[in-house]
Amino acid sequence: MNQLRIDSRMFYRIMLASGGLLLILACMFAFAKSVSAHGYIDSPASRAILCKNGVNTNCGNIVYEPQSLEGLKGFPAAGPADGKIASAGLAAFAPLDAQTSTRWSKVNMSSGTNTFTWKFTARHATTSYRYFITKPTWNPDAPLSRAQFDLTPFCTVQGNGQQPPETLSHSCNVPARSGYHVILGVWDIADTQNAWYIVIDAQFSGSNPPGDTTAPSAPANVRSSNVGTTSLTLAWNASTDNIGVTGYEVFSGSSSTPIATTSGTSVNLTNLNAGTAYSFTVKAYDAAGNRSAASASHQVTTSPLPTNDTTAPSAPTNLHVMGTPTSSSVSLMWNPSTDNVGVAGYRIYQGSTLVATVTGTDRVVTGLSPSTQYTFTVRAFDAAGNVSANSNAVTVTTAAGQTGATPWAPNTAYAVGDLVTYNGATYKCRQAHTSLTGWEPSIVPALWELQ
Repeated sequence: MNQLRIDSRMFYRIMLASGGLLLILACMFAFAKSVSAHGYIDSPASRAILCKNGVNTNCGNIVYEPQSLEGLKGFPAAGPADGKIASAGLAAFAPLDAQTSTRWSKVNMSSGTNTFTWKFTARHATTSYRYFITKPTWNPDAPLSRAQFDLTPFCTVQGNGQQPPETLSHSCNVPARSGYHVILGVWDIADTQNAWYIVIDAQFSGSNPPGDTTAPSAPANVRSSNVGTTSLTLAWNASTDNIGVTGYEVFSGSSSTPIATTSGTSVNLTNLNAGTAYSFTVKAYDAAGNRSAASASHQVTTSPLPTNDTTAPSAPTNLHVMGTPTSSSVSLMWNPSTDNVGVAGYRIYQGSTLVATVTGTDRVVTGLSPSTQYTFTVRAFDAAGNVSANSNAVTVTTAAGQTGATPWAPNTAYAVGDLVTYNGATYKCRQAHTSLTGWEPSIVPALWELQ
């Protein structure tokens, strides 16, 4: 017993002496958890989502989590360093920072009104969404830096401290550009010190290089392979051009909007319908925005769903809590299930009660009570209605509710340490001030600390 006590005291001294190292490790762990989610620009397709969809290749780990480009907020004064903007400064996603005029597949865009659509796998109270674009004179073969961008956002949408829905669209007026440019979308979070940084590689029609009016030849020999129930690979022979082909656009049926854009001569198409006939055509374009005639159409039918699919998905694994539970919510995440045909979604249970159905692999469960223990499990299901076994169970206790908090109100004097409630959350005053409309706690983190 004495030996055990001595060892315990010695261990305690070692731990104290190593406090700095432990603090560093704890910060690294906390930051690693913070980057596990939570949003990306889906349309126009961002660099990250084109990596996930196989249009961009050799992208590294971003193919598994395009929603995780989270870095310190404050751009352009703060945020990711120059040369690391596309990766949000995260070493795990450094391949995204490669920058040349031909490295990334591009989406076709026009100046003027455009719609930007975000998808969120977990939602945060939001300060704003801001959009930047590279200058007309930028160098596409140099690293992305602040000097490459017009640092006045061409579009700003206020978040008003609210959590976004799972899908959110903004209508923005994009400045006049021609040729290849990069658009940077920044999602500024209200209740953390971070923001999300999403880049879009856009091809604008115009006269770059000057005087080039010759379109590439039409792609030939469009063909398909690896045809499955919801995906296939499309390939074609390269086009020729008087200066050079920049990329290719893939079209489905009579639609004038491409479903994929790539700089190569093949693309993996996903999210197709099972047992469905498709007609695909391909166009080539150059740096001046000249587009070829469409290729000959290629007809292909995806494989049908099994008529007697009775195989359930595998059970989700590694269900765990992200971050620290609040007094009314908990953030859950799990590893995806597999299925012989495809997983359609997930159902989250609190005990035996269904609390949410989602298509992604994380969810913030809200509406909980303070100082209360909850046990959650998740089940996967497929399109045929087969349901997996339960995931592992995770038990969590919500934080205690704050006492002495009063509803926040404008034109009120607050002292340091005062507690207020706003939109169901509790905040502590950081700086003495008299409140004004527009200084709500979720909007001004310099004045209020989320409890």
